[in-house]
Amino acid sequence: MVLGTSSDAGGGRSRTLRSRRSLLRASTGLGAAALVGGALTGCSRRSSGATRVRLWSWLTGMDQYVAAFNATRRDIHVELSVIAAGTSGGYAQQTNAIRAHNAPDILHVEYQALPQLVTTGGLRELTDDVADLADGFLPAAWRSVRPDGRTWALPMDFCPMAFFYRKDLFDDAGIRVPRTWEEFRRAATAVRRADAGARIATFPLNDGAFFAGMAWQAGNPWWRISSDAWRVGIDGAGTLRMADYWQDMIASGRVAHTATGTQSWISAMHHGRLWGMLGATWGVGMVKKSLPADKGRWAIAPMPTWGDASATGVWGGSAFGVSAESEVPEAALTFLRWLSTDPAVPRIGAKVTFPSPAHLPGRQVARKAYADDYFVGDPVFDVLDDAATRVPEWTWGPTSLSVFSTTADVLAPVATGGITIPGAVRKLQTSTVDGMRERGLAVTHGSRT
Repeated sequence: MVLGTSSDAGGGRSRTLRSRRSLLRASTGLGAAALVGGALTGCSRRSSGATRVRLWSWLTGMDQYVAAFNATRRDIHVELSVIAAGTSGGYAQQTNAIRAHNAPDILHVEYQALPQLVTTGGLRELTDDVADLADGFLPAAWRSVRPDGRTWALPMDFCPMAFFYRKDLFDDAGIRVPRTWEEFRRAATAVRRADAGARIATFPLNDGAFFAGMAWQAGNPWWRISSDAWRVGIDGAGTLRMADYWQDMIASGRVAHTATGTQSWISAMHHGRLWGMLGATWGVGMVKKSLPADKGRWAIAPMPTWGDASATGVWGGSAFGVSAESEVPEAALTFLRWLSTDPAVPRIGAKVTFPSPAHLPGRQVARKAYADDYFVGDPVFDVLDDAATRVPEWTWGPTSLSVFSTTADVLAPVATGGITIPGAVRKLQTSTVDGMRERGLAVTHGSRT
């Protein structure tokens, strides 16, 4: 069940929505008034005759988007402040600003962080103001900005997962691109047979967002809302199946378990020590930028699936919300509508990085604007557009960011045999439930009910 919907009719649905909203409020003890954003009204601040809108963001290329918007408007002027990425300090900075009542007009928030930011009372509700846009976005992206059945932000980009691989090495070794995880196991064995020093990919143990994305594909939502409580099911059947699989893959030496994003990782991909990458949409720009000499060697395929299931997880994506205390909410929303839906944005993104709009018409613009001249095999947009339609329902909880950090901590001993991945999952389940209860939330063990 997705937050904000219910199979119950009439009064049952109303009670469910009210209980979900109370759950979000309970996580910080804020009153109802703190969470209800109200209509987009307020006095305007003006600078040089234009309404000044303050924006904080770490998104690559945001300076160019802002410049393009400002060049077309005389009545609104957006001022960008670049802040650290969310988990590197950006969320703490935004939360502190909300508490100090000096937050910017527009806040950058990734989907997994949205419920946590909503609980601060720092975002304005946008439900009525953007209802006309709902059908224009990828359904999974739109669900992601409605954690309690109300809309708190506008999606910008969305990042379904995919498998990046060295097509030249696969072809030379006669290895078929795996379409299921069982085929991936056999392909991993074949890679080692072809080159004992190579691995098909790495399964990073230091990235909670990646691990959650893999669980997402396995069809096991970590959080749900049932009656008046959060149901936490991190140790559910889907995640444990995924954990058992990767425990065997690591223990048998079929995959590496090193961190991604490092120079040694990039070098391993370039020199053929890693033949693939378990990544997401953002990997298109990352691979192209990090490995320019490898043009014509890399290809993209759908993420291998569990048997006949065709689901794909998500690893990344950004949305933007309006501050609850903004004095210029109409102007802020005007910019956010432009940022999320104007065709100029994916055209700019095609020059800066790889555009992956959450807006459906924007994806068509991006496809035409992006020079798909680096990868071989299936066109990247064919693979990623298909993946974006196969994202199952998923609910982020009010402690997602802290769970990401804890995930990396509990998985770290896997590398030395100090714990198994299934054992780490069970430990994560317990710590998550305990942490939510410490915040005063009503919680049940979803896997035990």
